[in-house]
Order: sequence, then structure tokens, then C-alpha cells
Amino acid sequence: MILFVARSLMPRTLEGQITMEKTPSYFITKEAPRRLFAMSRHTKLIVVVRDPVTRAVSDYTQTLTKSPGLPSFQSLAFRNASAAVDTAWSAVRIGIYAKHLEAWLRYFPLRRFLFVSGERLVMDPAGEMGRVQDFLGLKRVVTDKHFYFNQTKGFPCLKKPEGSSRPRCLGKSKGRPHPRIPAEVLLRLRDFYRPFNLKFYQMTGQDFGWD
Repeated sequence: MILFVARSLMPRTLEGQITMEKTPSYFITKEAPRRLFAMSRHTKLIVVVRDPVTRAVSDYTQTLTKSPGLPSFQSLAFRNASAAVDTAWSAVRIGIYAKHLEAWLRYFPLRRFLFVSGERLVMDPAGEMGRVQDFLGLKRVVTDKHFYFNQTKGFPCLKKPEGSSRPRCLGKSKGRPHPRIPAEVLLRLRDFYRPFNLKFYQMTGQDFGWD
């Protein structure tokens, strides 16, 4: 999620410039909406979301690389090996987007948000960046010519300006192969997220196609 933070911590902004700050945890932090509203109710907010099941597995994969002895995905996702999904586990809780958005809508109207599909950002980065530029009132400068797809990582890379060296791709922590998760585990998670996803679609007016 991209938003403005305390002005004292931000660089000086000249007239005609836009200052941005991104911290994903803001979207799920209880105090963030109230504090941001108190600072500036005119802030524009950009929220990048992806399939919550894929997001949970990706979250687990990243943690697993740092803690190889981590319990299995399914043992963390479900309470005591029961059918109940453990929403206390952050990898699961973060993907309940509708719940988090409700807290933000108490302070900011929907028109202050732009919801970017993580899947479309990979498949059509220029298209999604076009929406971002429109939302921010900027001229569409970033287009198709600024991207190329990295087959090794499975993500688009941003081309450098002429005369620069290598293009900018996502870091080593991105594009790693995910561990094999039993199909029935993923199915149970999809069933869990479905009502939350549908509510999120209704709240945002966008169908992200996760079901």
C-alpha cells in the first residue's frame, strides 16, 4: 500500500511534485487509517492486492527461506489440524482484504483509493501503471516500451533509460519456487476466502477473478 506519512519524515516536495511512501503493513495496521486521516484527509491511497491463497503461500515461502525449520504450511494455516482456518496466522489474516478495507473506509471515501491487481500488474504492467498515473493525475509517461518480461523470474522488469546499465528487476526474494502444498489444503483455503473475496469485490466495484 502506498500512502503519505508524517510530513517531517518526508523529503521536501516542490510544486507539481508528488511524494509517495510505501509500506504494505499500513493496510492491516489498526491505527494507520486514523493517524493518516489526522495528517491529511486528502491523501490518495494505492492498494496492490493479489489472490489471497497465492499470497499466503508466497508469504510462507519467504519465511521458510529465513527459517528452514518452519512447520508445514497446513499445520500453520489450520488450528490443531482441524478444518478451522487459523486467522491468527498473519499469512492468512492479511488476505482478508474486506475486513482491512472496512477500517479504512471509516475515514476515507472509496474515491481516494486505487486498487491494483497484482496478477494484472505481472501480465500487463503498462496497463496497470497507466491506471496509477491516471489516478494520480499524471501524464502517461510509463508505457509498454518501459517493460520486458523476465522468463527466469516470471515477472516484468523495468527498462533503464538510454545510456544506463542493466534494467531493474525484482530482487532475489521474488520469483522463488513455492513449496508443494496439497491440493485439498489450497481448496479449503479458497473456500474460506471466497465470502471475503466476494465482499471485497462488492466494496471496491472490481472483480479480481480469484474464484
